[in-house]
Amino acid sequence: MSSDKQTSNQASSSRDPTEYLRSATFSKSEGATISPENAVTASDLLLGSYDPAKLHPLADLGDKLDYLLLDDDKTNELPGAGTAIPSRGWSDDLCYGTGTMYLSGLAVGGAWGLREGARRPLAVSNARLRINSVLNSVTRRGTFIGNSAGVLALVYNGVNSSIDAARGKHDILGSVSAGAITGALYKSTAGVKPALSAAIFMSGMAGFWSYVKKII
Repeated sequence: MSSDKQTSNQASSSRDPTEYLRSATFSKSEGATISPENAVTASDLLLGSYDPAKLHPLADLGDKLDYLLLDDDKTNELPGAGTAIPSRGWSDDLCYGTGTMYLSGLAVGGAWGLREGARRPLAVSNARLRINSVLNSVTRRGTFIGNSAGVLALVYNGVNSSIDAARGKHDILGSVSAGAITGALYKSTAGVKPALSAAIFMSGMAGFWSYVKKII
């Protein structure tokens, strides 16, 4: 009897697990079933001890919160300052005006240098020498015109804003005066006649620009 039992145990132990699982049967115990709607979730456990509203960064502030009001869209309120190009004040004129004139001067000077370098006669007709001539002319003319235009715009906008602040309004007369002062300062070291010519030229350009901004 014992030998038969040992033989059956050895047979069951040496049985393939796959075959055992295929022949096995599973049954579910009958009892109370829990529907998904009534299942306990993590939110039910947390709500018993914590209030999610208290976890908000602005909880319980009420009327204690101070708001930072930024006037980014507020334009210049000086009489006559409302033109086709909106400006928030002297800082906008100084930054945007100087940057625009500098980049425009670089473009004009680069085109001038390109034309000059392409037409310059060379002792030996060589593509490498021609490219070198063009690059030298572009860098020389572009930086000169760009720097000059940037300095003129910087001084002009600074003087123009100072005149507007002193007079309490913005008009063509103030722009023309600022242009004349800028031109005279720019050529002041070259003598009286060049300074006077530069003042007349800059005042004319400033008056023309102010008129264009008004009629656009």
